Amino acid sequence: MNRNRLVGAAASAITLTLALSACGNAGGAATAEETGPGEVRVWLVGTDTPPEARDYLKKTFEEQNEGSTLVIEEQAWDGLVDKYTTALAGSDAPDVVEIGNTQAAAFTSAGYFREITGDEFETLGGSDLIPGFVEAGDWEGKHYALPYYSGSRVVFYSKQILGDTPVPTSLDEYVETAVDLKTDDLSGVYWPGQDWYNALPFIWENGGYIAEQAEDGTWDAGFSSEGGLAGLEQVQTIMTKGNNAPSDAQETDLQVPFCEGKVAFLSAPSWIQWSINAPEEPEDPEGVPGCASTYGKDLEGLALPGKDGGAAQVFAGGSNIAIAQKSARPDLAMSAYEILLSDEYQSILAGIGLFPAKTSLFEKVDQSNSIGKAAAEAAANAKLTPASPKWADVESKMLLQSAFTKIASGEDVKTVAEQLDADIEEILNS
Repeated sequence: MNRNRLVGAAASAITLTLALSACGNAGGAATAEETGPGEVRVWLVGTDTPPEARDYLKKTFEEQNEGSTLVIEEQAWDGLVDKYTTALAGSDAPDVVEIGNTQAAAFTSAGYFREITGDEFETLGGSDLIPGFVEAGDWEGKHYALPYYSGSRVVFYSKQILGDTPVPTSLDEYVETAVDLKTDDLSGVYWPGQDWYNALPFIWENGGYIAEQAEDGTWDAGFSSEGGLAGLEQVQTIMTKGNNAPSDAQETDLQVPFCEGKVAFLSAPSWIQWSINAPEEPEDPEGVPGCASTYGKDLEGLALPGKDGGAAQVFAGGSNIAIAQKSARPDLAMSAYEILLSDEYQSILAGIGLFPAKTSLFEKVDQSNSIGKAAAEAAANAKLTPASPKWADVESKMLLQSAFTKIASGEDVKTVAEQLDADIEEILNS
């Protein structure tokens, strides 16, 4: 199973800000509501939602709403912002949509999503819903996009590769071990240059920040802060002295070098374990081979260690789910929404290692092995990107990918960080 959940989620050619300025409140008035049986269209993104969850959603919805049908339309993370901007403002909008947690603020602030009332919020989970994801989907004190699932990052390794090398217990040891293990054929830590998600823990653990909002509403970016620079220096050390991944590569098919035995440590979303443990000869001719019987058979995981030990603060990947403001059937859309957030449906997601929307269901994620335990530790300490409606523009302009490619190429960290901060502030304060 190829789970490149976070790759391309930021890539969009047309900025959302321009679309919104042209449309005013782009959500506009809802389409005239229909009654009786009908069709509900649910947009899910990528392959993270497993077939058994999709089947449960469709079957349960159609049993509960006699005569109505539910259609799942899978979308790609690549170009998602552009596609949603057009579709949600149009006359043929989908009814329920999945959206990346870092993108949610752009759409909630623009009026694209139907408000979830206080009573509905309590019925759907209330205080049991993942707090950080609830915040990501709120706007001006109201709820619009509730949590769908969270996926934390785990550091994967194979004892066959690691041998007698001790597992690092602090962030400094992680950096040192990566450099010590690196050879021409082995990356101590495999780190493609465009992967900025794995860099954020180094910023946070060293006391830096991504961007913070002052009392006057202006944003201050912090990659060039003292802690930010300290973290970026560690990032550059791994990228240039402990890593063989190309400096301009994306975070795609990370299981390939791992299964080739070319990786000691690999920091990736927890669900990549299924890609590593896929058969060496996939049934799908276009599928990517795994290494279930070799490096996958003794696959282990640990939470990225923090500066002073314990689990580091890591980026919380995952999605929110919302009802489109222009859904022609908000009643049926809410019926589907309730199923998506039900304990039964969310337990299916937990069964494949995704952390459910409700914290009370976290225990259903298998934590009997090191990977599950590490994922739970990381999830408990996870953080999100700045909650600005313009953060989607930062991602769409590929500013972070460009900056970390330069860092991976050995360019001066302070110069790169200062320029990145200036570019981020220009967008967030425009």
